[in-house]
Amino acid sequence: MKQKLPSTINEQIAKLRERGCVIEDEKLARETLKYINYFRLSNYFAPFSVSKQRYEEGTTFGKILRIYELDRKLRSILIAALEEIEIALRAAISNFHALKYGALGYLNPASFDFKHNHNSFMSKINYLIEANEERAFVKHYNSKYSGAFPLWVVMELFSFGTLAFFYKDMHNADKKTLAWDYYHCSPSEMDNWIFCLNELRNYCAHYNRIYGNTFPVEPKTPRDFEPELKADAFGYIMIMKQLYHDRTNWNERIVKPLSRLLKKNGDIIRLNDLGFPENWAELIAFVEE
Repeated sequence: MKQKLPSTINEQIAKLRERGCVIEDEKLARETLKYINYFRLSNYFAPFSVSKQRYEEGTTFGKILRIYELDRKLRSILIAALEEIEIALRAAISNFHALKYGALGYLNPASFDFKHNHNSFMSKINYLIEANEERAFVKHYNSKYSGAFPLWVVMELFSFGTLAFFYKDMHNADKKTLAWDYYHCSPSEMDNWIFCLNELRNYCAHYNRIYGNTFPVEPKTPRDFEPELKADAFGYIMIMKQLYHDRTNWNERIVKPLSRLLKKNGDIIRLNDLGFPENWAELIAFVEE
């Protein structure tokens, strides 16, 4: 079996220099590579590469380290907003479905579209309950209600991905009503946006690079919006805006810290690496009424 051999920090530094990275402070580079895996850090050179073995002229170790730190802070801003979006989605979907079909209506395959694989869904639910059997609320419903978990309770065990599939498998008429009443969008838009944000959430949760990266799900552009959204940081942030329920909080918790972060690093970043147009600030923010 072919396999790569591990390299020393000296060899890693030599490799970076061979590829055109200017290392102004070798001591800093050594300390950094002790605590940030070379493979992980080298991924941040990708937006500044002219070929697999060569970086753009002027690429410095210090610049890449600042991009790395910017990306970490960007993920922190996004994951905090995604938490609020996910919790609100859980409430919206569980409230709608439970009020229409009952607290345990999700146990009945008739409460979903015909494409729904109910056996697979129930296996997932049972697995989640078993995997979390030591949690206080799971113990409570297992002992007092014989394992009859209302939807709004069991949904607390859902991942973002499970939540996305739950909405996807609902009846089309239900999806249409819920999407419009809660988010003023079409069911196809909401379907797509939830899956996009699930991808973004996974990138953030696993510390994957956001800067200069693209995502696997192409976002649907909201009606009457320009420019057309792409599967990059700007496109996904605009989707977050569509599904974020509190305009004031959005401007305070996302727009302001994001603006400060980009302004502070304006000397090293390229807006197009994030998919940001020149007028990004006015597009991202909610206009105060």
